[in-house]
Amino acid sequence: MTALKALPSGGLMPTITVRGLDDEVVTALKVRAARAGRSMEAEVRSILIGSVRRSPSDSGFGSALAAVFSGVEAPEIPARTEFPEPLR
Repeated sequence: MTALKALPSGGLMPTITVRGLDDEVVTALKVRAARAGRSMEAEVRSILIGSVRRSPSDSGFGSALAAVFSGVEAPEIPARTEFPEPLR
């Protein structure tokens, strides 16, 4: 569910409601927020913002795959000396 909440400046700020969270999740969020010295709402906002912002070091799948194989050397492939006859 998404709603719009009026800001003091007269603008609108989107608001979301998340239903069906387990009690354990809510408790963990409260504990995490308390450790960070902020409200649960502020903690959830921080988690959401952090999860959708991409840092310059974040990259796509191809870059991640290249990083996995960065230390692997390409095998030596001998040059072809025989070629099949073309189809006619």
